[in-house]
Amino acid sequence: MVKDEIEHKMQKVLTHYQEELKNLRTGRPSSSMLDSVVVEVYGAEVKLRDLATASVVDSSQLVISPFDPTNVHAIAKGIEKANLGIRSVVEGAIIRVLVPPMSEERRREIVKEAKEKREKAKVIIREERRKSNDFLKKQKLDGNITEDEQKKQEKQIQKFTDTFCKNVDDAFHAQEKRILQM
Repeated sequence: MVKDEIEHKMQKVLTHYQEELKNLRTGRPSSSMLDSVVVEVYGAEVKLRDLATASVVDSSQLVISPFDPTNVHAIAKGIEKANLGIRSVVEGAIIRVLVPPMSEERRREIVKEAKEKREKAKVIIREERRKSNDFLKKQKLDGNITEDEQKKQEKQIQKFTDTFCKNVDDAFHAQEKRILQM
């Protein structure tokens, strides 16, 4: 059914946007800021989260504990290569990641990036609405559904569109607050 399919597609867009927001740096260190880090080990590129655990120590650092201590230097190198604006220091079998405070200008840049991603997500949601409405029009022209059914489903699709656009906005505003927080 069209309703179920469009709701699923819009949910995927929202989930993807929320994942993108997790990768943006906020005012506080978070282990999710390392989700995009890829490390070269065992002759392959592996995500950091598959090689170690990361935990927040205080407001300015994370500690990474590799599952295999022989990977400690490769992990540190991967963090540096990720170019996240953070510095890693190897201390025996662990890595300390020093997270410097962000300037107000940098915070504004990150908020701007989050806004751009928000707009892209909303455009995709609206595009899904358009495709579904076009499909319903074709169904009506082919005589598969009545005009009343078409209007009813278009109304439901518009409700989904409004709800998911609002959810994207809510996710943005929550992340914006975290980014601007000192």
